Amino acid sequence: MDLTLFAFLLSAFFVTSTKAFDPCTSSKSKSHGSDLSLLHIYGKCSPFTPPNPSSSWFNTVINMAASDPERITYLSSLVAQKSTSVPIASGQQVLNVGNYVVRAKLGTPGQLMFMVLDTGNDESWVPCTGCGCSSTLFAPNTSSTYGSLDCSMPECNQVRGLSCLTTGSGACYFNQSYGGDSSFAATLSRDSLTVGSDVVPNFAFGCINAASGGSIPPQGLLALGRGSMSLISQSGSLYSGVFSYCLPSFKSYYFSGSLKLGPVGQPKNIKTTPLLRNPHRPSLYYVNLTGVNVGRVSIRISPELLTFDPNTGAGTIIDSGTMITRFVQPVYNAIRDEFRKQVKGPFSSLGAFDTCFAAAAEAAAAPAITLRFEGLDLVLPLENSLIHSSAGSVACLAMAAAPNNVNAVLNVVANLQQQNLRILFDTANSRIGIARELCN
Repeated sequence: MDLTLFAFLLSAFFVTSTKAFDPCTSSKSKSHGSDLSLLHIYGKCSPFTPPNPSSSWFNTVINMAASDPERITYLSSLVAQKSTSVPIASGQQVLNVGNYVVRAKLGTPGQLMFMVLDTGNDESWVPCTGCGCSSTLFAPNTSSTYGSLDCSMPECNQVRGLSCLTTGSGACYFNQSYGGDSSFAATLSRDSLTVGSDVVPNFAFGCINAASGGSIPPQGLLALGRGSMSLISQSGSLYSGVFSYCLPSFKSYYFSGSLKLGPVGQPKNIKTTPLLRNPHRPSLYYVNLTGVNVGRVSIRISPELLTFDPNTGAGTIIDSGTMITRFVQPVYNAIRDEFRKQVKGPFSSLGAFDTCFAAAAEAAAAPAITLRFEGLDLVLPLENSLIHSSAGSVACLAMAAAPNNVNAVLNVVANLQQQNLRILFDTANSRIGIARELCN
């Protein structure tokens, strides 16, 4: 056989083989029905790159965790929306750090967007033509099903940062801040949203007209909070108030987990804990955390530091957007001190982590941490409670104290502690389920 032809055929074989087994290509076809591929925002299959591409994953995690205090402050400041056209105070910020994205299509025909997944937000939004805020924009004028909403529509009164006049029926505009250094202006709109093979018609979302700063998710945000404007609420009987996700391990190269929408295909045998509702913070998923164990030691915690109190906002929530679990200061101090007692250091600090030690000590003595919820004990695997330096020589307790401010009453179980777990949100039956699942 001619050597040139042979080389060509050999090259074609390897290219075809590579494409056939490309996990990113496979993950695109994985989304079907109401089961979607869930990607870490800086994973191999994501279109986004870290702010510093040459940085190690360990440093990337440290940098992302540095934004947690602002998100906790935001979550602690949430209050119920009132039916009013008075704008929200300008100081209020929507500080949501997006760590995972899903593929969704908006409009007819569908325009592909990689949208940040957020259980702490109720309003979805995307950058639109003319905003100049992203290289990927939704083009409303090419969608046959697009329409803007005016101030007379009931959805308009449910949006945070509303700027409607007290009279008239002009377009429903709203303004929000995001990420501490960014803000945007948007028009409340409607269009068909496609997730997997499901279509949610007349889905209300914000069409961003202008933005400033560098923290706006480049292709928008998909809200999975408990409020009336979230995807779960707007989809009605399609998903019956039920969804779950499995977040992949940070050790996973491709960072591809799954998001399941609706009751079909959810785990049957799963331990659950009651889902609590706070009328003053209706967007958040509160659960009853009753205690914490470090190894075999039950930590002594004053009950009022864990007790759910809708009046003050105190209690514990499950959140997809916070990086590392945060406890109010006295609770974290008690957990950290017992952990240090059992590991025996010496200890150092790295970024948000104040309990770092030689990884060799981990193999010998690192205790498991158990979160005790009502009706459910969650024993965290070491990969969910520790994070390692890139060289593997240093391990850190991957938890921290909540920011010390007037609203520091909220404990947050964050996404690093949720990795390789199936987290089921069943709002219809007021419960949250947790089960071990390897979803890398």
